[in-house]
Amino acid sequence: MATPFEDPGALLAAGTRAPDFTLSSAPDQTVSLAEFRGRPVILAFYPADWSPVCGDQMALYNEVLPEFERYNAQLLGISVDGAWCHAAFARDRKLHFPLLADFEPKGAVARRYGAYRHDDGFSERALFVVDGDGIIRWSYVSPVDVNPGADGILRALEALAGAQAPA
Repeated sequence: MATPFEDPGALLAAGTRAPDFTLSSAPDQTVSLAEFRGRPVILAFYPADWSPVCGDQMALYNEVLPEFERYNAQLLGISVDGAWCHAAFARDRKLHFPLLADFEPKGAVARRYGAYRHDDGFSERALFVVDGDGIIRWSYVSPVDVNPGADGILRALEALAGAQAPA
């Protein structure tokens, strides 16, 4: 098992078990990946609250949230910003999904997913779709200055739903 500071060097790929984690979702609340076992989870790692591209990306996901929910998928935003920063950002942008603070030890979860930028100390703009059994079914990393949109996530959720449909 990876230690919190181990960096596998590459984004975790489809077929890999998603490392479990517990992160702060508010100054006095935490969220664990294991809480969502039995349903798909979208992990959206992003560099920083308040940056223009991150703000646009999270706003887009907020708008697309009903589509994600059609697949019973839970969206979790994750960055190295702290819980107080996330709370202000979510309130300002009227976001309706949890933002998780990979703050201390800084980037520990991003490192386990191969999504940490050592040169600048932020998360990559990385996306993962995790199935109800905790297996990564799709992963993607976008350049930090490019909003990856939601199309890849929706295709992955559709493929996952199709794979689970009775024959």
